[in-house]
Amino acid sequence: MSRIVVIGGTGYAGSHITREAVSRGHEVTVISRQAPEAPLDGARYVQGSVLDLDGLGDVFDGADAVVSALSPRGDMENEVIGALRGLTEKLAGTPTRLGVVGGAGGSLVAPGGPRLFDQGFPEEYKHEAQVGIDSLELLQQADDLEWFFIHPAEVFGPWAEGERTGRYRDGGDVLVRDADGNSTISGADFAIAVVDEIEQPKHRRGRFTVGY
Repeated sequence: MSRIVVIGGTGYAGSHITREAVSRGHEVTVISRQAPEAPLDGARYVQGSVLDLDGLGDVFDGADAVVSALSPRGDMENEVIGALRGLTEKLAGTPTRLGVVGGAGGSLVAPGGPRLFDQGFPEEYKHEAQVGIDSLELLQQADDLEWFFIHPAEVFGPWAEGERTGRYRDGGDVLVRDADGNSTISGADFAIAVVDEIEQPKHRRGRFTVGY
């Protein structure tokens, strides 16, 4: 059993990660700004802001992994990088591993590049994608920090919920597409990939993509 803290654990990715981790018997603490509408049995919920780490007390002490599932939308639109920087500083020099959920935009479309972001990426999603790209760079520059970064497939979100199939493919740093060229992953299967990486690390201080 691992002690896992999920930041943004009431959002789309975070709630799926929380559910998967609890189902495997892990001790899960969720940090969110608002109380959950439907709290999950087996998870502990702490209301607070990752922008005020001191106000969260000892919630990170002894954690095996901290997963940031923050979304750069709403009142967090311009705050994610600052929050992540605070987390990297707090966890540096500890054995706690920081996992960060990014977006598809920073994935490479072929070995060696270019990135999906550089291939006519939709303007309305560019800000969000840039935050993911900047988040990865922040981790790559962090000293004495255990981390991993995970890119979901191109189609990923509550508008394309999908089902739990129990399978996914790890594409390294290249966007995962199926034989028809589609890049998708359900919320539940994405969460499987995240918790698998926590249980059996394969990408220490590295990133990876997931899809079908």
